[in-house]
Amino acid sequence: MSVEIGYLALLLDAPLQSWGFQSRFQRRTTGLHPTKSGVIGLICAAMGVAKGSAKERELLPKLAELSMTSIAIPRQQASRWKGKVEDWPVRRLEDFHTVLGTRRASGTLNDDPVVTRRQYLLDARFGVILSGDRALLEHVAAALENPTWGVWFGRKSCIPAEPLFRGLHETLAEARKTLIGDTPLEAFTRVTDAPSFAAGTDSYNDVPVSFGREDSSSEGRQFALRRVNVEVGRTAEPGGEPE
Repeated sequence: MSVEIGYLALLLDAPLQSWGFQSRFQRRTTGLHPTKSGVIGLICAAMGVAKGSAKERELLPKLAELSMTSIAIPRQQASRWKGKVEDWPVRRLEDFHTVLGTRRASGTLNDDPVVTRRQYLLDARFGVILSGDRALLEHVAAALENPTWGVWFGRKSCIPAEPLFRGLHETLAEARKTLIGDTPLEAFTRVTDAPSFAAGTDSYNDVPVSFGREDSSSEGRQFALRRVNVEVGRTAEPGGEPE
């Protein structure tokens, strides 16, 4: 039986975003694009799927099968000096936190606070297109429009500035137009799931196998590799052809 394919368009817009895929412990960096684990994680929150639950074990393989494309969509501002509209640069912020009540490698309680450094993207905005089983995407879309739990972009402090859901479409072209209008895709930097290892240009360890245990601890978290194509956008005037 053939599966009907759908294209779900999401807009990830927030003052702060953080997409970690290769760091743990005291230095938590962020990638420059949304991770698949981060996007699927927020979908699970919207659907009310608890960590380590039977529902998570049933749903994660299906969500991981969806193909994902993320598109960096710069904010734009008018330049008083140059007399034209320019892209607003995305910056990284590094904050530090002190954590009490940690345990040493021996298992004993650490009486001293631990400092962790955590990075965020400032003023970033992304379009994300998930493609695959339309019936599954219909459930995802309904959950994002009426979420069970709150959603965030990588960390709980990264709250969406706008509704995520931008439409469930029949074609990839329709989904792209929802996010970037008539501007050519080549104008934007994007990360796309590669169809094979040979066709990819980089690998991220961000496909969720498990988000952890039912007690909400991070023990047991598992991720698999995702092969991707990273393509850098060429400069273009809004609505115009890339240079």
